[in-house]
Amino acid sequence: MDWSIYMIQGIHGLVYGMLMFLVASGLTLVLGMMGVLNVTHAAFYMLGAYLAYTLTAYLGSFWLSLLGAPIIVAALAVFIERFLLRKTYRGGHQLQLLLTFGLFFIVGELMRVIWGTAPLTVPVPRLFSGEVSVAGMSYPVYRLFILGFSFLVLIVVALILSRTRIGIIIRAAVGDPDMVDALGTNIPLVFSGVFAGGAVLAALSGVIAAPFLSVYSGMGLDALMDCFVVIVIGGFGSLLGAFIASLMLGQLHSFGVLWIPKLAVVFQFLLMAVVLVVKPTGFFGEKE
Repeated sequence: MDWSIYMIQGIHGLVYGMLMFLVASGLTLVLGMMGVLNVTHAAFYMLGAYLAYTLTAYLGSFWLSLLGAPIIVAALAVFIERFLLRKTYRGGHQLQLLLTFGLFFIVGELMRVIWGTAPLTVPVPRLFSGEVSVAGMSYPVYRLFILGFSFLVLIVVALILSRTRIGIIIRAAVGDPDMVDALGTNIPLVFSGVFAGGAVLAALSGVIAAPFLSVYSGMGLDALMDCFVVIVIGGFGSLLGAFIASLMLGQLHSFGVLWIPKLAVVFQFLLMAVVLVVKPTGFFGEKE
């Protein structure tokens, strides 16, 4: 097989892995900062994709949907955190998991009622609708845009958490919320902001994925499975772990489809099983 095929598959695996990271990063942040395994995150991702379809159709601009969908999803996330999820913080992870699972199915069913079950297509923005030559073969420009946009989000999130006052407050609130609250910081407001930020990342990934994967009623469940595998392999709450795990899974999926198509889906679960046996906390997870 020509080496250019392997190069294209490697790039495709990188694109798919970074899209997977963009989806999982918001869930990883909420889990790491708040200790909440938010299953509703996958519904936020799917809602972002459906809003991209609607806003693009009515406003005629993909870029307006990239701006508007995360705002709408963030408002829904703030409502859920303030009036539903906050009541479960003292009840343990079981209540949080049950609540977010229920919300995931409720939001998913509402989207099926509104948009139906037929797959929907979001046109690729004209700016990235062409193709470029890579290793003598044509490659869609939009996939390279996904790659670049995901890397940009990674850098922005890392800088916010490590270099800004907001990031310092968030990390301090996670480490010792009582002390930070005593110093005058509104801890519930901080946690609402973190939850909304995770929802924004989910919606962004849904909008970006819509022209690439199309929009369908099962995409939330698919994203939930991918996020779960990424978090388990990378380590609960680790952004770096999610990044590395996503890249590994992207390449595994890409070359698995090339070499053994019938078993490509199984490979990520085999990798997860191996990681759990060798290091149950994941690559960068820590024992509590």
